[in-house]
Amino acid sequence: MNVYDFDETIYDGESSIEFILAYLKKDPTIVRFLPSIAKLMRQYNRGQARFENFAENYAPKLQAYFAENKVDVASLVSGFWDRRMHKIKPFYLRQQKADDVIITASPYFMMDDICRRLGVRHLIATDFDIETGEVRTACFRERKVALFRAAFPDVEIDDFYTDSVNDACLFPLAKRAFMVKGNEIRQVK
Repeated sequence: MNVYDFDETIYDGESSIEFILAYLKKDPTIVRFLPSIAKLMRQYNRGQARFENFAENYAPKLQAYFAENKVDVASLVSGFWDRRMHKIKPFYLRQQKADDVIITASPYFMMDDICRRLGVRHLIATDFDIETGEVRTACFRERKVALFRAAFPDVEIDDFYTDSVNDACLFPLAKRAFMVKGNEIRQVK
């Protein structure tokens, strides 16, 4: 079984950020969330913030936004991936297998569609209720290990691919681990 992070690993970009920016065109009022989200993302990437900070600071705001606005998220997600399928990296398409797992901090409601399109049956992602704004299960750093073990208790990963040292906690579960930077893939374990 091979396991892949998604953003900047098999997808050329940060899909959640791109989704927000695409949605911004539909509803410019969400611009008020962008500066603080960008700041928190920078802090998270530097190891200065935890995902819980996002959940604590933004879940109530998202909950209020979704309560006020009737958003057809499924249609938005479908249109988003229609325009971005070309950003799936060729290396993944060449080596894709039926039992691949994608494990990502991105929200399940967004990732489910792309996984279906790719034929990926195993998805582990952040469980985010789009109607309430509630983050039920965050899938990041060490939590990825717990969520993977809950889904596959006795499985050893053959090859694990990621773009981030934030996922190094999954290296011990894999026979081999690879860092992906752009189209360059380097074995690190």
